[in-house]
Amino acid sequence: MPERSGLATILIILIAAFIMFFNLGGVPLLDPDEPVYAETAKEMLNFGDFVSPRIYGEYWYDKPPMYYWLVTAAFSLFGVSEFAARLPSALLAICGALYVYFSASRLFGDRAGFAGALVLITSLEYFYLGKAAVTDITLTLFLTVALLAFLEKRYYLFYICAGLATVTKGPVGLLFPGAIVFLYMLLTRSFSLLKEMKLPAGIVLFALTALPWYVAMYLIHGNAFIDTFLGFHNITRFTSPEHPEGVLWSYFIPVLIVGFLPWTAVMVQAVWTAITDCRPQHARPLLFLIIWAAFIFLFFTVSRTKLVSYILPMYPPLAMVVGWYFAHIGDWRRGARPFAWPLLLTLLGGLFAVGAIYGAREAMPALLPGAYATASVLAAMIIGTWYCVARREIDQAVWLNVAGMALLVVVLMSLLIPPAAPAFHSRDIAQAFTARYDGKSPVYVAKFLRPGFAFYAGVYGRELTPADWSAPGKAYFVVRKTEYEGLDAAGKQRLTLLDTADEKMLLLKQ
Repeated sequence: MPERSGLATILIILIAAFIMFFNLGGVPLLDPDEPVYAETAKEMLNFGDFVSPRIYGEYWYDKPPMYYWLVTAAFSLFGVSEFAARLPSALLAICGALYVYFSASRLFGDRAGFAGALVLITSLEYFYLGKAAVTDITLTLFLTVALLAFLEKRYYLFYICAGLATVTKGPVGLLFPGAIVFLYMLLTRSFSLLKEMKLPAGIVLFALTALPWYVAMYLIHGNAFIDTFLGFHNITRFTSPEHPEGVLWSYFIPVLIVGFLPWTAVMVQAVWTAITDCRPQHARPLLFLIIWAAFIFLFFTVSRTKLVSYILPMYPPLAMVVGWYFAHIGDWRRGARPFAWPLLLTLLGGLFAVGAIYGAREAMPALLPGAYATASVLAAMIIGTWYCVARREIDQAVWLNVAGMALLVVVLMSLLIPPAAPAFHSRDIAQAFTARYDGKSPVYVAKFLRPGFAFYAGVYGRELTPADWSAPGKAYFVVRKTEYEGLDAAGKQRLTLLDTADEKMLLLKQ
C-alpha cells in the first residue's frame, strides 16, 4: 500500500468518488425517508425561510436543519433533482474517508490509515447511506472529526464539530462525544486531560456553533418547538418504539454483520488483536476507538426505537481498527496467515449470495440477474482472498476486496436497485396524478406515500384518515393497494381506478 502522500490521497478520492457518484441520481427518491429531506429543503427555498423547516407547508420539528441547508444549497446550484438531494451525503462520505485516512495515518502509520479509509468507503452500509438523501452520513462525519480531534488533542476542532453534530441530529451530537470521552477517561484513569481540554473556551465554541439555531427556533415557536423536538423526537423515541417490530435486543447484530461487509469477516479478530497484541504507543488510541464503537452499538441496543442506519457512527472507528490490523499482520516478517478471514468471508458471503438469489426468486424475479451477478462477485472475492492469504499477500487481499466492493456497487446500482426501485418510490404515481388532476378537488394521500408524492407532484395533499373515504364531493386518493383492499365492497364501488404503479393506486371518487 502507498505511503502517506499525494498519490494515496488521490487514490482514496478516486475510489470513493467512483463508489459514491456511480448512478447517484439515476434512481428516484425512495419512500419515505429520502423525500422527507428533499421536500423540506425544497420548501425552504420556496418559502425563503432557512430557519424554520417546513413540510407540506407546515412547520416541521423533526430534525435540526443542517442537512436541509446542505440540500438547499445543492438545489440552488444544480436544480431540484435526485442527484442534488443526495449530493451532500456523497461528498461528506468522501470527506469522512479522507479524514479517517489522515487521522489514522498520524496515529498508526501510513499503511494503517490507507487501509482504514478503504475499509470505510467500501463497507456496505457506509456507501449505501452515502448514496442516500438522509442525515446519517452528515452526523457520522461530524462525530468522527470531533472524536478523532479529541484523540489527537485538537480540542477546538472537537468542540466545533460536536456543535455541528448537534445542529445535524440534536442532543446526540453532544451526548455521544461527551459520553465516549468520559468512558475513555474513566477506563484509562486519565481525568487529568480535563485540565488541557480548554473547557471554558470549548464551551463557548460549542455554544456559538450549536445554540443559535435552537435559540432562534425557541424565540419564533416557543414551547411548541421544545415539546415536539426534544420531547417527542428525542426522549419519546428513545424510550418508546417508533417501529414496534424492531425492539428486539439483538436487532443490531445482523445489521452490523451485513452493514460492515465484507470486513465483518475480519472485524472480531481485529478488535481482539487490538486489545491483546499491539504496541504500547497504539494501545490507548485503539482502546478509544473500541470504546467509541461499543458505546454507539450499546446505546442504540438499549434505545426502544431502532433503525438500520442508527449504528453508522460506529463504522469509522471499526474501519480504523481493521486498517490497523491489516498493517499489523501485513508485515512480511510476521509471516501471518489469518485463515479466519477467508473462512468467515466464505460463510458470510455465501449466506449473503444465497439469500440474494432466494429472495429475488421468491419476491421479485426481475432481480435475479443482479442476484446472480452479486453471487459471482462474492465468489471471486472469496476465492481470491483464500489465495492471497495462503501466499501471505495481505495487501493484495485487501485490494481484491476493495475492487470486489467497487464492482458490487456497479451491480447494485445497475441490476438490483433500479428494477426494485418502482416498488419503493412515488414518482410514477405522482406523475400519473399530475396528468389527471383537475387542479381544485381535494387530494388524500396515504401517510407513507405523502413525502414522495409531495416532492414529485408539487401538491401536498391531505394525510388520509379512515373518515376521508366517505367525505362528500369529488376527491382523489393516492394509496397503496393494501389500503384499498381494506375497504368494504360499498366503499370500493364509489371509487374509480385511474392508474396504478407498482402496488400504488390513483383513485377518483365522483
